[in-house]
Parts: sequence; C-alpha cells; structure tokens
Amino acid sequence: MSKTRMRAISEQVIVITGATTGVGRATANLAAERGAKVVICSTEEEELRALTEELRQKGGEVRFIIADVTRMKDLLKIKEEALTSFGRVDTWVNNAGTSLYGYLMDTSLEDERKLFEINFWGTRMGCQIAVECMKESGGTIINLGSEVSVASQPLLGIYSASKNAVKAITDALRSELRDRNIPIEVTLIRPTAIDAPFAEHAGTCAEEILKNAENPQRDVYVGGPAKLSAILDTFFPQVKDMVSETRMKDLRGHETDYTTKSFIKTITNSARKSLENFRRAG
Repeated sequence: MSKTRMRAISEQVIVITGATTGVGRATANLAAERGAKVVICSTEEEELRALTEELRQKGGEVRFIIADVTRMKDLLKIKEEALTSFGRVDTWVNNAGTSLYGYLMDTSLEDERKLFEINFWGTRMGCQIAVECMKESGGTIINLGSEVSVASQPLLGIYSASKNAVKAITDALRSELRDRNIPIEVTLIRPTAIDAPFAEHAGTCAEEILKNAENPQRDVYVGGPAKLSAILDTFFPQVKDMVSETRMKDLRGHETDYTTKSFIKTITNSARKSLENFRRAG
C-alpha cells in the first residue's frame, strides 16, 4: 500500500519520456484527455510538435522538450520545463527505450552499448532527476520494464539484459527511498516483450501507467505471457528455456500472428510441447 497520497490524474503533472510512439504516445494522449498537465519528451522534434498540437486541440495542457535521455543536461531541461511551467512533477514515466533483435554473437557491440545507454542509463538518470523533482512534494516514478525483466528471451538477449538491469535499479531505488523516508513510490510496468502485441497493447499499458500514477503498485504485468514467463522462470526454469527456444523458432521464422489471443495460444502450445520434451528427456 502506498505511503503517499496521490492526486487524481486530472490534477497531476506528468512527465513522459519517449512520448512520440507506442506506449509513450498512448499515455500522453490518455493523460491529456483526462485533464493532466503533460510534459512530453523525445529526440524527434517534428513528431513532438505534431503531438503537442494534437493534444492541445483536444484541450490538453502540454509542454514539449526535445531531449535525449542519455544526456543528463537534456534530462535537466525536462525538469526545468516542468517546474517552470507547472510548478511541480507528480508522476515521472521513464518510457524511452529501444530494442535489438538477433543472435548475441552476431549483433554489433556498438549497437548493444547504444541500447544500454537508452534503456538502462536513460532510466537510471531519469530516476535521479525525478527524485530531485519530487523528493519534497512526493510522487510516483514509473519505469518501463518488460516480460524479459526476469525471463530472458533468445534473440532479445541484450534487450533482456537491459530490462533486467532496469528491474534491479527499480527494486533498489524503491527500498532506498523508503529507508530515507522520501515520499516517492516506484512502479515497474512489465509488458509482453514482442513487438506486435507491445504496439497493440499500448493503450492497455497506458491505462496501467495512469492507474499506477494514482495508486502505485510494486510490479504490474501487462499481457498474460508476461506473467506466465515470470512464473515459469521462477518455478520451472528448464521448461521456461524450452518455451523460449520454441518461441525463438517462431520469431525467427516470422510464422506466428502475434495478436493477444494467438500469442497466448502459441505460448501455451509451446509450453505443452516443451513439457512433453522435458518428460521424455527425464
């Protein structure tokens, strides 16, 4: 249960990084529709201006900042804009991220480092600035983790590593803030880590983000496969490996239609096949 009394969304000031696409864009739209004051951030100036205009036409009170989350000076600009324009921050959403698909031994180390700069260091530094904004008035930090924040997925190895790292700092920060009696709650949102359902579930993720802005929870799974992966990884790690390897073959072959219903069917069938193989091997 939260120690801090959170404002209703209609009374909040919300910062969203990576706001021009996917979950970030859906969250910005939903927050503005519900009356929040929103500060949106991205490296894409044209898209930011277009989204800002779109939200303002709907009556939203919006500011935008062209910002690269891997640069501390850009994150400080976000803080300054939010405090100057609205006087405080109530919820800070570390959403900016990227992915990298392929065998670990085949992917570029330079690309892997760039991914870690965005996914991990962008979140790490975003948390730093968010705490500075909210340590007196209180609020919520919401970090975007993933299904693979615990259960790594082949072909998404470096992405999995970055999201494991995000989970680690999220959990540590939550406890450290409590230890210092700083009234900030910390939530990890964990969507299913496949591109198609991730995009399709942007609205669902946005709903969960805003729900947790008002009533923060420790961990939030979005999509059945996300929770199933965590359960398998904890209690049946060998089965989890077999399921992951079956999914890898499907992903590599682009043979599966990853709607929610078909994806759950696929992972269930994969689990069943893996269990059968596991029994035979045993």
